[in-house]
Amino acid sequence: MPRVTNAPTARKRHKRVLNQAKGFRGNRSKTYSQAVNAVNRAMSMATVHRKLKKRNFRQLWIGRVNSAARAEGMTYSRLIEGLTKAGCLLNRKMLSEIAIHDPDGFKAVVAQARAALT
Repeated sequence: MPRVTNAPTARKRHKRVLNQAKGFRGNRSKTYSQAVNAVNRAMSMATVHRKLKKRNFRQLWIGRVNSAARAEGMTYSRLIEGLTKAGCLLNRKMLSEIAIHDPDGFKAVVAQARAALT
């Protein structure tokens, strides 16, 4: 019986991996064995960094809201506490956008939080 090498499938797999490795430097984009390692690492890092991106943006929004709240004479934690008690459903991203683009609106939000705290 003749030996079967499964060459079409292997070639297809190799081409797929090498296409994913386009733009990598040196042999990582040319040789299959190095490309497999590079692509696997890139895929795992992409997953990790999608999670980190969410964390970093939340950190940025909190920093922006904190500095805007301090400019109004209130800390971030007291502002969030007041907004929670007031039943305000603004998330941190929207609070940060309001703080940057609509200072008067942010003053109104801070006033609402103050009222709920007292």
